[in-house]
Amino acid sequence: MATEKKTTAKKAATKKATAKKTVAKKAAKAVVKHIGLVKNDPYLADYEDAIKGRHEHALWKLGQLTNNGKQTLSDFANGYEYFGLHKTARGWVFREWAPNAKDIYLIGDFNNWQETEKYRAKRIKNTGNWELKLPEKAMKHGDLFKMKVHWEGGEGERIPAWAQRVVQDDQTKIFSAQVWNPEPYKWKKKTFRPNVAPLLIYECHIGMAQDAEKVGTYTEFKENVLPRIIKDGYNCIQIMAIQEHPYYGSFGYHVSSFFAASSRFGTPEELKDLIDTAHQNGIAVIMDIVHSHAVKNEVEGLGNLAGDPNQYFYPGDRHEHPAWDSLCFDYGKDEVIHFLLSNCKYWLNEFHFDGFRFDGVTSMLYYSHGLGEAFCNYGDYFNGHEDDNAICYLTLANLLIHEVNPKAITIAEEVSGMPGLASTFKDGGYGFDYRMAMNIPDYWIKIIKEQRDEDWKPSSIFWELTNRRADEHNISYCESHDQALVGDKTIIFRLIDSDMYWHMMVDDHNMNVDRGIALHKMIRLVTLATINGGYLNFMGNEFGHPEWIDFPREGNGWSYKYARRQWSLVDREDLKYKFLGKFDEDIIHLVRSKRNFQATPVEKLWDKDDDQVLAFKRGDLVFVFNFNPSKSFSDYGILAPEGCYSHVLNSDQDIYGGYNNIDTTVKHLTISDPLYQPHGIGWLKLYLPARSVQVLRYKK
Repeated sequence: MATEKKTTAKKAATKKATAKKTVAKKAAKAVVKHIGLVKNDPYLADYEDAIKGRHEHALWKLGQLTNNGKQTLSDFANGYEYFGLHKTARGWVFREWAPNAKDIYLIGDFNNWQETEKYRAKRIKNTGNWELKLPEKAMKHGDLFKMKVHWEGGEGERIPAWAQRVVQDDQTKIFSAQVWNPEPYKWKKKTFRPNVAPLLIYECHIGMAQDAEKVGTYTEFKENVLPRIIKDGYNCIQIMAIQEHPYYGSFGYHVSSFFAASSRFGTPEELKDLIDTAHQNGIAVIMDIVHSHAVKNEVEGLGNLAGDPNQYFYPGDRHEHPAWDSLCFDYGKDEVIHFLLSNCKYWLNEFHFDGFRFDGVTSMLYYSHGLGEAFCNYGDYFNGHEDDNAICYLTLANLLIHEVNPKAITIAEEVSGMPGLASTFKDGGYGFDYRMAMNIPDYWIKIIKEQRDEDWKPSSIFWELTNRRADEHNISYCESHDQALVGDKTIIFRLIDSDMYWHMMVDDHNMNVDRGIALHKMIRLVTLATINGGYLNFMGNEFGHPEWIDFPREGNGWSYKYARRQWSLVDREDLKYKFLGKFDEDIIHLVRSKRNFQATPVEKLWDKDDDQVLAFKRGDLVFVFNFNPSKSFSDYGILAPEGCYSHVLNSDQDIYGGYNNIDTTVKHLTISDPLYQPHGIGWLKLYLPARSVQVLRYKK
């Protein structure tokens, strides 16, 4: 009987367990598996089909370009090794994609710029590609050349699309390709890994990076500016205007030759030397790459390479960018994708760039280019007005870049807030490492322009600086080159204006200048201290460069007076610029002293809009801001973790142009409060001078 009972019980238990497993399986089937983006942000659930659709589109295109994985995306992006002019063991080979052409000749110094049979290319059978093979003596290093292209009903001189060296004649101002075959550059630092803990970017422009009223060079930048960046503590430089552009005043954003490093600044080898030297000093170098549009020029650019204006660009209404007077790439063409992806790989491999800041991503994402769009809700990102081809290209570009260099950095300049832009591909994102926090400079401009100092609200400041998607990293910044151009103003100039010209001597006490310097320091530190990825500064802005940027143009008599950086201002001991320069250097070093500072939680301790006081904690550092323009507070109480607090830095020190009102030798012990003691917090009592910030280190 006992055995029977045991058997029956065992059977019942087995049935019960089986039933439980069946229920569990059914339950598991009932659970919907969401793509990562939706899992991280349930508000995106209504748009999951669109997110998955874009993801699958990229996967399909990836399979198509890699022959279903039989080759890598990197293998596909080798166009720069095939097209263009190359030295071979037997001589020279030239290739160009020009499907609409009827005939192509190379003309140049080597044939007196005449069409000759010897330099006539042949169409490769059943393709749109042309090829010309030449003996070694047919051309030499330094020769200038162009293509002479014939098409149905026309002809024209053109610079090859894949040209890797393009120069401009000083007298005629005519651009030509150049045969370039020097001794290969020998890299001193062959491998390099960027420091992104955190990423601290110094945005710069080679040409305007010197005091002299002229175009600066790669070598001058290496010798004169790079040491300043090293000393200041930045660990990355972001270089503008590298890709060749016909008009200097375009700031490098109207590109004509995508594979040519601008010859205005020197040779490709000198650029390599600059990057190599930066790497030797622990500094990453990223390039401001322009794949969002191209210059309309036909002789210098891709506008009408071989009689077909749509060879590289969208046809019809989408051909031209309505605001930029430029041409929009057709991201639906495999040949265009090949061109642009090869361009990414070329700059990574040939010049050892550590990544890219992609310009004008908003313009790429939307048929409207983002013009006149408000982007008020999630539906605005998934309403069918998005360019799926461009989204696919950007996704592939990020996959390629990180395949070529897993440690590469990619940053999207994007203003609309497209979800997933800086999320991983596996989660349904587009794969950028960071997105520019473009809301932050807009916010600072808005409150400086529209609000009295008395109306600045710390709660609003904190919200704007920390309002971001949890699954995406940002590059925070107060201002970039955008805010320094003619037509806009830098923060320092908005704060001080014309008084900068008359009252910046150390012994000149001017209330407007003192206000500007105080707020400039606070704005920069609160922006830096709240980062969740990285921080960016445009060259010269760290010390409050007084002049806007105005490139030589007809309207200013082709002057270089404002297309430069006056380093002498920060170097002079009798000027107040040194205070801002020193403050920036110290806050950068402070943040660098805390590895992975960007990953530590930003914990708000206090914000009181009536007093205009803000305090927050990151790790063992506590940042306390008093934005009040007129009130200093004695024994001001802030609820903070119990312990001892010692001063690390404060903006009121005389070395930063302050008044030394804070005794930095005093250590502060929190005062216990029975109400808050169970939570491990007490009252931190501090003296808070008006318009000042102090940083304290906390120890239990």
